[in-house]
Amino acid sequence: MSIDLSQLSAKELAVLIRDAQKRKTVVAKRQPIAKARALVAAAAKKAGYTVEELFGTGAAVAVKAPRGAKASKGTAKTGRKLPKVEPKYRNPANAAETWTGRGKQPRWLAEYTKAGRKVEDFLIQK
Repeated sequence: MSIDLSQLSAKELAVLIRDAQKRKTVVAKRQPIAKARALVAAAAKKAGYTVEELFGTGAAVAVKAPRGAKASKGTAKTGRKLPKVEPKYRNPANAAETWTGRGKQPRWLAEYTKAGRKVEDFLIQK
């Protein structure tokens, strides 16, 4: 964060310094975040709960990564795994373009239906 100090008057600088010193004392009195997390986890465990039960999924894993570290590819997206759905429709102009029939209609199919063709015309024959 950068503040352009050259444009501030003496009174504005004094207010800025005072506010910065107040904030510095507040931040200095706080416990380190890791210690606070450990205290919350210990209190939850003592009460018979997990942090996830109290605050939702991912609350306990919200550990801040060090600067410059890349995010891991294994994100905290949990839930049931859905089976892969076979495509039901194929673009006759490009066989690599298919659609399962779920979600938003692809552009190629929307163009064909806008031109008057039916979705059933593009069903993959089994």
